[in-house]
Amino acid sequence: MNSRHAGQVVVVTGSSGGIGRAIALAFAARGAKVALLARGETGLAGAARDVEQAGGVALPIPTDVADPDQVEAAAAKAEETLGPLDVWVNVAFTSVFAQFRDIKPSEYKRVTEVSYLGYVYGTMAALSRMLPRDAGTIVQVGSALAYRGIPLQSAYCGAKHAIQGFHESLRCELLHDKSNVRVTMVQMPAVNTPQFDWVLSRLPKPAQPVPPIYQPEVAACGVLYAAEHPQRREYWVGGATASTLAANAIAPGLLDRYLARTGFSSQQDNRAESPSRPVNLWEPADGPGGHDYTAHGSFGDESKRRSAQLWASQHHGLLGGAAAAAAGATVTAVSALRRRGRRRAWPRNPCWPRCGPATARSSWPCPAGRPSSCWAAPWTRPAGASSGCWGPARSRRRPWPCRSRTSRCSGWAPGWTPRTR
Repeated sequence: MNSRHAGQVVVVTGSSGGIGRAIALAFAARGAKVALLARGETGLAGAARDVEQAGGVALPIPTDVADPDQVEAAAAKAEETLGPLDVWVNVAFTSVFAQFRDIKPSEYKRVTEVSYLGYVYGTMAALSRMLPRDAGTIVQVGSALAYRGIPLQSAYCGAKHAIQGFHESLRCELLHDKSNVRVTMVQMPAVNTPQFDWVLSRLPKPAQPVPPIYQPEVAACGVLYAAEHPQRREYWVGGATASTLAANAIAPGLLDRYLARTGFSSQQDNRAESPSRPVNLWEPADGPGGHDYTAHGSFGDESKRRSAQLWASQHHGLLGGAAAAAAGATVTAVSALRRRGRRRAWPRNPCWPRCGPATARSSWPCPAGRPSSCWAAPWTRPAGASSGCWGPARSRRRPWPCRSRTSRCSGWAPGWTPRTR
């Protein structure tokens, strides 16, 4: 248990399963008091047991986030029972796996009400309590699909894009008001959650997350860090998220064509579809008569348990300092080697700087073995004069400093002195 966060009051929507449940357990492990909001009573009861076993205090509240009155009532109950809200995490969502032409208007409306408006209602309930105290943090759980739409998930992608715009607008308003209430967003990769076991699908094969897939604990780690460091506008979880967003920023049209070729097959599994498969769009799959799906889905063997990119994102200051130090050391070493190489390349004979305009006859430094009179026109060397660099006939002698080991140059002009290594 982390004593610094013990007693923190946290609300997590969609906490009966998947990422929401993993987030609730992560906060509970730090001794937090967690209000669990979701529709499925069986899943909520299981999540409450897990929270208590992890060392936290659980308050399960059956809530449909598509209903603003239920969300407001849940927030009031959470504060009345657990105390003032410190953190609110919006996670709850639903979806439909199908081509846009195969989705009914009522289904599209339901996905939007849960996956977008549910975030809006949750944020409203949280802000109405945090703003008067001028304290608190709201974390929006997003997705790489908030920036990059993919085929077969138009309703979900539309909701995530809407959340992104809503989050940015709200953040600007809070910054304008100089509020100490913080909002941040965590963009997720494909995660091994039960949604693929209960989502409404009209695909010919069972739906699956687009690889690479991460375990929900990786996502929870990202949310905990964001809640603790909400000054940043958003965080990315997983190398796949970072690469997808970068590719979409650089070549979105090319990515359209790539996903048109690969986006259908990559979201379908070769396993046989169960005829008794539940659908949670209208009713919870983990409600009365259902079973507890926990935080994990059915892709555990293919899922990653950690993310190097997430660690790097959380320690970008340390990595930036190390990179700057390494770059400085490299520049210093290269400069030293170049200086050393130039000194070794100097011949023992006088080596003269380029005199006058550059021509094919100019050479700097003079190659070893060649005479030291590598002159460029219009500079000439008077007959019988010692080594030196001479100006036009009408000017006085002006030899340049010699770069040889010895000062064998003669006829130095005033102010010039021999130069040794």
